[in-house]
Amino acid sequence: MHTYSKRFLKYFDFPLFFTYLFLCLFGLVMIYSASLVYAVGEYKWAPDHFYRRQIFNLVIAFSAFFMAAFFPYKNYKRKSLMVFLVSIMLLLLGAVHFFGYGDDVGARSWIFLGFGSIQPSEVAKLIIIIYFSSVFAKKYEAGTIDNVNQSIGPPVTILAIAVGSVLMETDIGTSLIIIIVALSVMAASGIKAKTFLKLSALISGILLLIAPIVYLNWENIMTTSRKGRFLAYLNPFDYITGSGYQIANGYIAIGSGGVKGLGFGNSIQKMGYLPEPHTDVIMAVISEELGIVGAIIVIGGLGFIVLRALLLALKAKDPHARMLAAGVGSMIGIQTFVNLGGLTGLIPLTGVPLPFISFGGTSVILTSIAVGILMNVSMFVKYEKNK
Repeated sequence: MHTYSKRFLKYFDFPLFFTYLFLCLFGLVMIYSASLVYAVGEYKWAPDHFYRRQIFNLVIAFSAFFMAAFFPYKNYKRKSLMVFLVSIMLLLLGAVHFFGYGDDVGARSWIFLGFGSIQPSEVAKLIIIIYFSSVFAKKYEAGTIDNVNQSIGPPVTILAIAVGSVLMETDIGTSLIIIIVALSVMAASGIKAKTFLKLSALISGILLLIAPIVYLNWENIMTTSRKGRFLAYLNPFDYITGSGYQIANGYIAIGSGGVKGLGFGNSIQKMGYLPEPHTDVIMAVISEELGIVGAIIVIGGLGFIVLRALLLALKAKDPHARMLAAGVGSMIGIQTFVNLGGLTGLIPLTGVPLPFISFGGTSVILTSIAVGILMNVSMFVKYEKNK
């Protein structure tokens, strides 16, 4: 391992690392600003409560990043590791329905572990990338990647179980992200167009099997708050006293910021008007305090990581490296779109966190691992090119 690290360290992707580090620290500063009033007013906690918790989360996240960056990505193809990761994912996704909490905010998505909480659906996003990349890389090497029964059936079945479980949590946004990420990995795998048609038929069949589950749980999935979000999506100001309250105040925050913003710490909407301003709607506070400039900084940083991932996918000769890079890039890109799209009215608000910026331990730790994997792929691609 020491020889491996020494060999690849000279190919360390510093632009990727510093962009990732900047986004995490920028998010930390904005969490401090956004959560001051909320921590005191809502919970009677210390003003810096969420700030200190996020520092703890980032310490774990940075450690996880470096571990993933120097763990050879080819090891993910080991059958024992794949079985272990998929088993952990299915165990957590099952356990959340019995021991989870979060019904009060519209989705039972968290499990309390004593020292903190974990969100199984976030774990599922990363494990699906690793699992799909590893399975299809092995099938590519074996020449059976276009065999629907042998190569595509088993992973798609695992995907269906994972998505079905997340849907039963009533987390529609994350369900869609997991599906798109899985499709992105398959698109980068080298599957023929003819196989995609067969895959479409297989997915359609699986959706028909899931349909009764969705129908029987329709009242749980389409809750009153979720119906309200769809109505508020069309015109939030018509529902400003109810389901449109958060979206409408988000619009007000973004509009108030203008180009330069009101100044760091000067947000008005975080003073009790914008619910949980440090979580998935934190971009509204950033826009109000730092204006369009602040929004461009965040979007630019996230866009750089996504483009870096997609370029690595194009450059990588190893199919496994290509699929991992495409999966990580699509995950961060789609999650960013869903978050900002919900906040700006392009799509209904879903409660998906903004990568590296929103408060939350599970999200920042797992996205850090994802970027660590991307770093490992980047070093390998550079090493392969120079070799």
